[in-house]
Amino acid sequence: MGLEKIAEYKKKLGMTTDELSERSGVPIGTLNKILCGATKDPKLETLKALARVLGLSLEDFNDTPDKSAYEPTYEDVERLVARNGKQMSVEQKMRLIKLLSEID
Repeated sequence: MGLEKIAEYKKKLGMTTDELSERSGVPIGTLNKILCGATKDPKLETLKALARVLGLSLEDFNDTPDKSAYEPTYEDVERLVARNGKQMSVEQKMRLIKLLSEID
């Protein structure tokens, strides 16, 4: 079902499982079950909450091969920051600024 995207994007964003749980409202136990593969078909509301925090759409959880070659656009990144910026710590914001300033 493409649930590996959760761990992938969590890592890309430098989030811990606890942070993802807190920001999404998904209980840590539920999230751990999804991440370890014990839960293969989570509830739609759970996926929506995780997608919102990770800056993904529900379509991103689809396993179709053409999605694996998807390259995020500037607008995707902008939307992600806009959605999560208020929830980011100063340290996370500084890490993001440093990362973006290194890319030329």
